[in-house]
Amino acid sequence: MAFTSQAANLVEKAIGRTGDAIIEQDVSNPDRDRMKYADPSGEKMKALCWMGKNSVELVETYKPRVIEDKDVIVKVTGSTICGSDLHLYHGTIIELQKGDILGHEFCGKVDSVGPGVKKIKPGDRVVASFQIACGECMYCQKKLSSQCERTNSSKVANAMYGGRTAGMFGYSHFTGGFAGGQAEYARVPFGDVNLLKLPDDVPDEKGLYLSDVLGTSWNCVVDTGVKEGDVVAIWGGGPIGQMCAEMSFMNGAKRVIVIDGGPAAWRLDYIKSKTPKVETINYTDLPSGTSVTSKLKEMEHDGPDVALECAAGEYAKSVSQKLELASGLQQDSSDIVNEMITSVKNYGRCGITGVYVGYTNHFNIGSIMERGIRFIGNGQAPVQKYWEDLLKMLQDGSLRSEIMLSHRVDISEMDTLYQKFDARADNIQKVFVQTKFSGPPAPGTPELTTWK
Repeated sequence: MAFTSQAANLVEKAIGRTGDAIIEQDVSNPDRDRMKYADPSGEKMKALCWMGKNSVELVETYKPRVIEDKDVIVKVTGSTICGSDLHLYHGTIIELQKGDILGHEFCGKVDSVGPGVKKIKPGDRVVASFQIACGECMYCQKKLSSQCERTNSSKVANAMYGGRTAGMFGYSHFTGGFAGGQAEYARVPFGDVNLLKLPDDVPDEKGLYLSDVLGTSWNCVVDTGVKEGDVVAIWGGGPIGQMCAEMSFMNGAKRVIVIDGGPAAWRLDYIKSKTPKVETINYTDLPSGTSVTSKLKEMEHDGPDVALECAAGEYAKSVSQKLELASGLQQDSSDIVNEMITSVKNYGRCGITGVYVGYTNHFNIGSIMERGIRFIGNGQAPVQKYWEDLLKMLQDGSLRSEIMLSHRVDISEMDTLYQKFDARADNIQKVFVQTKFSGPPAPGTPELTTWK
């Protein structure tokens, strides 16, 4: 996979970019061009950088500067790690370059603004959306901010997908090459569009998650059409899966069944401790001859109405699919999606929110056609479509984001956090990562964990 990323970088360099992005591309670390991208004060900051497959490193680099009129520089007061970050860590996402600053979820206080910024001012508490939207193109006008046409000019993405997503923070040059928020400062293009002000009654430990996980989970549930009386099965018990369970009940689901296992089996007990009415399946404990599909059909007549994929395509279960991934014969495994397809009722719905990056083999398209299964790519979630409503839910208490927050860690131990999160160790579900600019933990949130 590391070779694939290098090859994709070479292809992008050879063919160039599309040229239709209206903001600077490939600004993944101010150190790439200090005169152009670094703050003239020379101030340094800590940042977590990708250094190669399964390798990240906390480095000292330069504070970013305003380089375009609508930029905002944010003092980061909170960031986190996401399951999607592990795809970068593993080298599954192409076009990573050594020294890229990672992190697509962050909140903070505004440090400075460009002359074109009208709504945001220094001192404002804000959260950034993980996607970078212009606010004006066809997709932005429809609030589909994750598909903005003018912030990512990747020709490679166009060739692979027939189109491309918006630019994204800290998520490779395949999505524009923007520095991420696992750092002490971050530059936010189109700050008026891509920052949401946080009110005083929403602490960072809640507001941070409007950046991605809450909007992504909500999009998964509503885009797949979970409705009153549905039985919902969820593959993957990480933060997205947990919040999809919570939000499925909020949208009227009658039953929710979460599936996980292996080193992550502890997450099933964690979720049930927070939401007792959730049911669980530990696939590693199923008796010989019992599959996830057969177990679900035993639990619910002809299976669930809805299946939600909250894991990812890199997690193969069968030996054959693992071998095909390792040999490069496919980019994603179809194991999980095939389980979903065969598990749901006829005319059931399958929503895909876990990251899939390319082609897969052995996909059960016959079942989709013959049984009328609705197979829905939920897309990179347009969090800006939902974040104002979700903020209100945080304020009135109807949305319990705190149930997923298990740890607080200092940015100085971010490299260790990646290793532990990847190993599903220490019962780490969702983390709040503090910086030197963070305040003390909000009441009722975890105290600092250290591994030093």
